[in-house]
Amino acid sequence: MSAGWFRRRFLPGDPLPASRTPRPRASPVPYRRPRFLRGSGSGPGAADASRRPNARPVRSPARGRALPWNAGYAEIINAEKSEFNEDQAACGQLCIGRCELGTEENQEWLNLCPEEFLTGHYWALFDGHGGPAAAILAANTLHSCLRRQLEAVVEGMVAMQPPMHLSGHCVCPSDPQFVEEKGIRAEDLVIGALESAFQECDEVIGRELEASGQVGGCTALVAVSLQGKLYVANAGDSRAILVRRDEVQPLSSEFTPETERQRIQQLAFVYPELLAGEFTRLEFPRRLKGDDLGQKVLFRDHHMSGWSYKCVEKSDLKYPLIHGQGRQVTVLDMDQLELQEEDVVVMATDGLWDVLSNEQVARLVQSFLPGNREDPHRFSELAKMLIHSTQGKDDGPTEEGQVSYDDISVFVIPLCGQSHRRSSR
Repeated sequence: MSAGWFRRRFLPGDPLPASRTPRPRASPVPYRRPRFLRGSGSGPGAADASRRPNARPVRSPARGRALPWNAGYAEIINAEKSEFNEDQAACGQLCIGRCELGTEENQEWLNLCPEEFLTGHYWALFDGHGGPAAAILAANTLHSCLRRQLEAVVEGMVAMQPPMHLSGHCVCPSDPQFVEEKGIRAEDLVIGALESAFQECDEVIGRELEASGQVGGCTALVAVSLQGKLYVANAGDSRAILVRRDEVQPLSSEFTPETERQRIQQLAFVYPELLAGEFTRLEFPRRLKGDDLGQKVLFRDHHMSGWSYKCVEKSDLKYPLIHGQGRQVTVLDMDQLELQEEDVVVMATDGLWDVLSNEQVARLVQSFLPGNREDPHRFSELAKMLIHSTQGKDDGPTEEGQVSYDDISVFVIPLCGQSHRRSSR
């Protein structure tokens, strides 16, 4: 999507003045809450008061407004840095069609594709830093980036084993038709698509903030269901966990400047001039040859642990330089789990995890759900209860009732009964 498209859609009116004033600058995109919160401003249960008398209300979707898989959601503004919640959220259905070269991207998000090939679902949380602008852009952009990246590899995703060449035929008799040496699986293509979508979205946000003279950034925590599997990708300090009847399992790793520093410094120290025009940073399942030029083959870049496809260029024939695994995406194979009714994934921004540990959240989930099985809105009620547990108690903050002073957004995604709803083809 071009910068001009974003400016026409999100920057109505005259350009921002070049000179700065002492007051905080406006966001380059209109501030708004997620679409699925529309209608939540009135009615019972729409906005609950917190345990702190002066706290802002907890908001959740209006009753009768179902999210994918009947997931629950709740949010609260605690930071009080501004009237805005710097968190953003998005969810919906992913419709993945076959990618045809030359086809323009002109379908709106959430519109069903007329010739859909695969369908899945998507939940995402974004925590803005330095204002809500980057989080709003990410909430409006990442799903489109992800759909494009998935459409580029969908033919390989549905194959029994991803072919080295997307056409599925050998370039020469000595070449393997399928990728056996590195054991590449269909799920690795989804991982690669997620990583490439994060990278593309980051570039879009950077261009738009620069064009509007703004600064800022955001974290991203995404869960995607495809073909019976749940993929959880994270960049930043939000977190997702799987809570079952008798266990809790982390599904994401937090990325901060400190966790990335050592790897980047080590690479800069050991290989300062290693490329020197003789190497390619891209990794391929095997060393490429001249016969591969122009072919669409599997590859992965420095930011990817999964795989994608690209057309081979002359520079790709250089000797490969391979380092590290980059970010990781957690894959949960729901068909391999004996899922029970209370099994859920909890996704939340750092405002929740600043106060509650994985084990504390798991205990709250395990104590709440069994007694509320008849409530069709129990997962949103659980999300609200988790937020209330970070707001302290009337008799003052204690170890069991600490107060979070950061914005909090929470998804609770039920897993039971979802593994058989495999993506259509």
